[in-house]
Amino acid sequence: MTLQQILTPSIEQAVKALFDVTIDKVEFQTTRKEFEGDITMVIFPLLKVVKSNPVELGNKIGNYLVENLAEVSRFNVVSGFLNIVISDAYYLDFFGAIKDDVKFGFVTPNIEDKAVMVEYSSPNTNKPLHLGHVRNNLLGYSVAEIIKASGKKVYKTQIINDRGIHICKSMLAWQKFGNGQTPESTGLKGDKLVGNYYVAFDKAYKEEIAQLMNAGKTEEEAKKQAPIILEAQEMLLKWEAGDDAVITLWKTMNQWVYDGFATTYKNLGVDFDAFYYESNTYLLGKDVVQIGLDRGVFEKDPDGSVWIDLTDEGLDRKIVLRSDGTAVYMTQDIGTAIQRVKDYPDVGGMVYTVGNEQDYHFKVLFLILKKLGFDWSKNLFHLSYGMVDLPSGKMKSREGTVVDADDLMQEMTDTAQKIAEDLGKLDSYSAEEKAKLYSTIGLGALKYYILKVDPKKRILFNPEESVDFAGNTGPFIQYTYARIQSIIRKANFDFSNTSKMTMLHEKEKELVKQLELFPEVIQNAAQHHSPALLANFTYDLVREYNSFYQAVPILGEEDLEKKIFRVQLSKKVADTIAASFKLLGISVPERM
Repeated sequence: MTLQQILTPSIEQAVKALFDVTIDKVEFQTTRKEFEGDITMVIFPLLKVVKSNPVELGNKIGNYLVENLAEVSRFNVVSGFLNIVISDAYYLDFFGAIKDDVKFGFVTPNIEDKAVMVEYSSPNTNKPLHLGHVRNNLLGYSVAEIIKASGKKVYKTQIINDRGIHICKSMLAWQKFGNGQTPESTGLKGDKLVGNYYVAFDKAYKEEIAQLMNAGKTEEEAKKQAPIILEAQEMLLKWEAGDDAVITLWKTMNQWVYDGFATTYKNLGVDFDAFYYESNTYLLGKDVVQIGLDRGVFEKDPDGSVWIDLTDEGLDRKIVLRSDGTAVYMTQDIGTAIQRVKDYPDVGGMVYTVGNEQDYHFKVLFLILKKLGFDWSKNLFHLSYGMVDLPSGKMKSREGTVVDADDLMQEMTDTAQKIAEDLGKLDSYSAEEKAKLYSTIGLGALKYYILKVDPKKRILFNPEESVDFAGNTGPFIQYTYARIQSIIRKANFDFSNTSKMTMLHEKEKELVKQLELFPEVIQNAAQHHSPALLANFTYDLVREYNSFYQAVPILGEEDLEKKIFRVQLSKKVADTIAASFKLLGISVPERM
């Protein structure tokens, strides 16, 4: 039970007993640092129903709480704010209840509740994963884990964009320039090899455009008439017709890419429960169009195309079926959403992790599904996120200027190695231990730097800044965790028993108060689909711990009861750091 839940009934009773007024809501906020108190009640809303000045009102309620509620030891009133001081006994009891709870903060899913499906990654099979995919994967995976921790069953999925003209471009370039190259013959990951041919296609395409323009064609004409783009379009038609040779090449090159993706996902630390492929889903949704027409949700134009008019909702008219009977992306997404609920009948909501350039698309998609009458449509959420920029500027896949995800992870590991070696504290480590530590620090830095930012905000990613061992960074938090593990290893006494402490040092109390927030932070992060809330809670916890560490002796404390409590408190902080970081997909090192 939270402090708010403990205090609210007593405050309601106080107002009823003192002023014969019934209230249905009590407003709390965090006590400002310059005032004594653990939680603050806002008095001003009561002035609407109780004729009194705020200070007098606050004093009367405060005195009532001190006299009638054991958890309240004293109070002070500043203007319209009642600052309440909670007894040490309350915090000691709370800590005693959580210190050995390995599931502290986590809620076990109710098997009768509806599940949530979280979609993320969803790459194209014509190039490797890049920095933008890294943010997408880290956000989607972390949000899925946080929702799971909040008490819901979760399915993690992606839809792989494995068809279309962009896929044919890589295939055609491999046919023309590949000389039979394979991942095995080149030593390249399959996704990188295929990506190289996507770049090769673009280079050849530009050269042909230039030649045609030199021959007198306009740029627009040249783009349409370049032989290589016409060949790619012909290949797409053959794919759609089921041509054996094209399908065989398509399957072969896609498998190269899938194998490459699997390696990247493993190194990044993300996984999936289900896979959908656009080659299987691009025809889905066409049958729903007729249902929408029958219900008057869609309307057919004279040319045979089918539309939905959303102008009354502040949007526009959106096509869902072309006049030639072919589907558009919106139709496919409608069909895929419906198919997912068929495949997983316990799904009652979905989270789509997609960049903010698709905000409008998802507004339309969700509204169409709602108008079609699917009750789960009210539980659809677009986890819209900002792009990731580098100091050097934007990335362009077809020009080969993207930041490859594998290269980025290696760069982060190398940066961590350089900084760790400069600090010079790893002499006793084996080469294998060092390599693992560099990876843990480097990837932790990358993930934390990205996840600590509100998803909606654009990020300027600075690799070296992210690996700083001071400030709001992953390595700073990891170092604190490792420091606590060192304390625990050196604690050569039994600290398993409950301490008989009756009073808390101010720093101990502040640390327990920060721990108390963990369950609520998980729920808020799940509700708002924001790993940033969890990341910054963890940073605040670490700052509070370091303040405690500097202010009081731990292993050097002579009073055994205090020493036991401080080691237990340290361990619980470390456990909470590890639990929080696990939800962010970040590992913690036992030594640094």
